[in-house]
Amino acid sequence: MYAVIETGGKQYRVELGTELEVELLDAEAGQSVTLDRVLLVADGDEASIGRPLVANAAVQAEVVRQTRGEKVISFKYRPKARRRVKKGHRQELTILRVTDLVLDGRSAADAARKAEQDAKTERERLAEAAARQAAEDAKLAAKLAAQAKPAKGTATESTDAAEAAVEAPTKPKRARAAAKPKAAPAPEAEAAPEAEAEAAPELETPQDEPTDTKTESDASTAPKRPRAKKSE
Repeated sequence: MYAVIETGGKQYRVELGTELEVELLDAEAGQSVTLDRVLLVADGDEASIGRPLVANAAVQAEVVRQTRGEKVISFKYRPKARRRVKKGHRQELTILRVTDLVLDGRSAADAARKAEQDAKTERERLAEAAARQAAEDAKLAAKLAAQAKPAKGTATESTDAAEAAVEAPTKPKRARAAAKPKAAPAPEAEAAPEAEAEAAPELETPQDEPTDTKTESDASTAPKRPRAKKSE
């Protein structure tokens, strides 16, 4: 809801809680004043226009403080007459805060308080619902955690059993491998070259014999040379 009021020869558009500067009013700070010159009041899609004023309408305001406006300079002169006049002026003002708008018994302040109360109630209701949901979630989480602990233990035991079953066949193989003498193949490997070395001369002997025989026969058939006489 808003309204258009007239005071000090000027018009102002005001709402609930609006602060405005008006011409000086005879009132002290903290005092309440009623502005009854209301030209228009609008509430949503409804509007009441005064001719010139709206009947049964008023605006309640509170005086915040008395103040003065900015300085205004007034300078006058007359050419070729050596006349110069300079003046300064600060207008006296009153700061108002609108506290209520009333039209045909309806109060904007009461409507605002009711809406605030409803919003507060709604927030409290939502907060209670959120707290209740959080408690239910915590209870469900605790229940799921309690159910998950035994399942986890069973899975661990089954895993240990499976590992033991896998390791069981491999242990005898490792034992047999450890029981085998590792040095046994070494003597055989060393003996093999010696046997080959011993067998090699036996194979070469028949080949050498014909060679030696041929050499002796050739020597027997060859003519003998006369021996040289020794000089005395």
